[in-house]
Amino acid sequence: MGPQDVGCHKTPIIARVACPKVIIALGGNIESAVGPPASTLAAALESLGDSFLTVEAVSPFFATPCFPAGAGPDYVNAAAVLSGSDDPQAVLDVLHSTEAVFGRSRRQRWGQRTLDLDLISLGDVVLPDLKTYLSWRDLPPDRRIETVPDRLILPHPRLQDRAFVLIPLAHVAPDWRHPVTGLGAAEMADALPQVEKSAIKQL
Repeated sequence: MGPQDVGCHKTPIIARVACPKVIIALGGNIESAVGPPASTLAAALESLGDSFLTVEAVSPFFATPCFPAGAGPDYVNAAAVLSGSDDPQAVLDVLHSTEAVFGRSRRQRWGQRTLDLDLISLGDVVLPDLKTYLSWRDLPPDRRIETVPDRLILPHPRLQDRAFVLIPLAHVAPDWRHPVTGLGAAEMADALPQVEKSAIKQL
């Protein structure tokens, strides 16, 4: 499948229909073949630009405490706005293949990693449906550790809880709004506990 075959479709009258914005979160806490986490994130963004996706904006890089605490070295995190496809599975496939290029292993959930690329949202898409999304968003804390979705859930059901996602997101897309709650990225970041915000440092 070539780049022209993915996502926003051409019509006889309009050259290209605008794609919804793709929001991703990036992170890593161990070295890859290209170097330390900040170098890996920069190289991954360059690699994404070689796909059918276009990198439109990138947040500053941030040093963030490892999640969960004690699972490994602290992280470097960022967020980016992409465009180029309205197909969430096609986007996810590119993210996973890019992770693999930089040595990501998925043997352990929340384990140390060279590169983590999470699809946070794609326009106003809610997947697989609102009821299922809400069930994952509202999952009790004790079940979040042991339960993993067997399908793509959009928007990311934990994004509103995670300072390491929201603070970079508020820098790169402060006016982005959650398609279910209507809350803006900057609003959600401001609502985080101060102790969580203070722990995240711009590099």
